[in-house]
Amino acid sequence: MRVKGGRIRKERRKRIFKLAKGFKGKKHSCHRIAKQRVMKALRNAYIGRKLKKRDYRGLWIVRVNAASRARGIAYSRFMQGLRDAGVNLNRKMLADLAVRDEKTFDQLVELAKANLSS
Repeated sequence: MRVKGGRIRKERRKRIFKLAKGFKGKKHSCHRIAKQRVMKALRNAYIGRKLKKRDYRGLWIVRVNAASRARGIAYSRFMQGLRDAGVNLNRKMLADLAVRDEKTFDQLVELAKANLSS
């Protein structure tokens, strides 16, 4: 008598179909295709988590650049001035200050400008 898998096979298939919930067509109902689609979706999700960090850093740089240029200093010069002044704020915090707290960002720009000239 051959072994067909029984309960284990059913649980394994159920896990795949649960992950394939929301897929269209055979991608959510046919086990072999659902398994391929789930594997690809999980791989893309993993890659996407890495890309998200890269995308956010780019967004913060764009925001800081726009805010610093509006105050008469280029992004690279602004960051150099902050580095020379010993200000260790990351780009996420600088972008947040540029959007939410313009007075503080103005002070940082003045500090950067002062440290560039000296």
